[in-house]
Amino acid sequence: MRRSFRTLLLSGIAFTTLVIGQNLQLHYDAASDRQYFTSTLEMFRPDEKGATFWFVDFDYNQPGNRSASLGYWEFARYFKLPFKEGLSATVQFNDGVAPWGPLGHIWLAGFTHSANLGFATISAELLYRSAYGSSGHDGQLTFVYFLPFLKGKAHITGFMDIWSQDKRGEEGKEVVVLSQPQLWYEMAPKIYIGGEARISQNFLPKEGWQVYPTVGIKWDME
Repeated sequence: MRRSFRTLLLSGIAFTTLVIGQNLQLHYDAASDRQYFTSTLEMFRPDEKGATFWFVDFDYNQPGNRSASLGYWEFARYFKLPFKEGLSATVQFNDGVAPWGPLGHIWLAGFTHSANLGFATISAELLYRSAYGSSGHDGQLTFVYFLPFLKGKAHITGFMDIWSQDKRGEEGKEVVVLSQPQLWYEMAPKIYIGGEARISQNFLPKEGWQVYPTVGIKWDME
């Protein structure tokens, strides 16, 4: 699941700038055991009270006709907090379905803080995580970053999620890591070429560490 467009949250630190947009991405998984396309449609819209973000992913790996085999979406609402610049409260919802079954809906709530470092922007989210069927309490820590270079013609962006969840098939908890750094270059106005590396640990449907590279194209639709 990718969330590269959340970096627009960084473009408008504390939502003080009117950054509105959406993009469409098409990635091709180059790993030998995958080799299929994934599309992503993302939207970010700020307003006086905060901002709204959502994205929808589809994997196209259905046996035979290569139609959509996995669908996943996330929705997040951010609320500005007046007592601290760059600090917002957030409520989020995730859900989807995969070839191995429902992914299960997840609710998250917490706080996010953004900072402009001059050469890059970064935000951190501290979230309480409630997954369908989960036992006990879980948390999530999310980092999002944006680093432009070549006078803005290219940028590195991405996120890292770290959360706890029930172990599969046994008692106790395990830690899941999901990171997707992306590299994009603007080859024409609003058209980017590049790709990402999907780095994960204990992320469904596999256990342990996994790394999957992609190549892709992105269209900024404003």
